[in-house]
Amino acid sequence: MKSRKNLLEQLKNLPYFGKDTVRQLGGQLGLKDTTVDVYISRFLKLKEIFKLRRELYISADFYDKNKADISYQFYLANILRKPSYVSSWTALQYYNLTTEAIHGITSVTQKPTRTYDTKIGSFSYRSIQKELFSDFSSVSGKFNFFIASPAKALFDLLYFKTRQFRGVKLESIKPLIE
Repeated sequence: MKSRKNLLEQLKNLPYFGKDTVRQLGGQLGLKDTTVDVYISRFLKLKEIFKLRRELYISADFYDKNKADISYQFYLANILRKPSYVSSWTALQYYNLTTEAIHGITSVTQKPTRTYDTKIGSFSYRSIQKELFSDFSSVSGKFNFFIASPAKALFDLLYFKTRQFRGVKLESIKPLIE
């Protein structure tokens, strides 16, 4: 029981962690991998940790302390699917360029389109061709994250909503987003 609490205390300090990290910390406490797997199941059942996706978690305690910080949400969006950057309506709201309330986080990636509905929110990823995966920057703060420039966020929004730019050569698009 003491080792379970010790393990959970160590996890509370991490912004996110994978199953391998939990096993490594458990190993330092002298726990077997099977015991660690049981603890992960119990932590999930007791809502002491939340599952983001397969073998990726956050502690409820760390989340509660940082949930009001939008940079933490964006940081998690970048972690869930790498490489990715926050874009579309989400980025436009970040730059105060929209009056609509945006509830999920939309990101752009080179990987296949996917959505993760978690206990902490919805993370949507849209696939874009490699040549258009550009014009984003890193924002530094308590949690660092990648986000599209305002022009690129608007371009991404139009690209996915209207499909107008499909098949257009990159050289024709670049001046629009610079």
